[in-house]
Amino acid sequence: MSASGAAAEPEPAEPAAERPFMPGYGIQGPDQGSGLLPWSWAVERLRAARNFWLSTVRPDGRPHTMPVWAVWNGEALLFSSAVPSRKMVNLRANPQVTVATEEAENPVVIEGRAEILTERRDLQRFIDLVNSKYSTRYRVDFLDPEVNATVAVRPQRVFGLRQGDFTGSPTRWSFAT
Repeated sequence: MSASGAAAEPEPAEPAAERPFMPGYGIQGPDQGSGLLPWSWAVERLRAARNFWLSTVRPDGRPHTMPVWAVWNGEALLFSSAVPSRKMVNLRANPQVTVATEEAENPVVIEGRAEILTERRDLQRFIDLVNSKYSTRYRVDFLDPEVNATVAVRPQRVFGLRQGDFTGSPTRWSFAT
């Protein structure tokens, strides 16, 4: 059980970690600096971040970025949005997204695929996580799929780095897709 009394979500197997290719930045090898960051470092930041930046692509190819509240459920980052919103129109046309934590000093950036959730148990779990994290009192009927979509962003790749070790901490985690 978590401190909120909700059952903790299981974490999937740790994804493969490596140094990202960042030419021109003097990035050290994976065994130099502070080394590759553990996946738990990224999960801690995904759970703690209050706001996230969601980037989608408009049907004409232009980018669209908006802040969202989101929760990490152990395997995906979940958020909700009004069905007719620009971000949802974009996601229905192209489910590939990027989501970043708001903290630029120790960022976690997810590249992934968005999936709209409609199963009642998934909606209830999302509401429980949101209410616990943000001290809200939403009811599951707030997530009527005809009005408010609930979205799971499943990571394909995740990037993170520590401010204090810019050249020796960048890590990219890859997930089986």
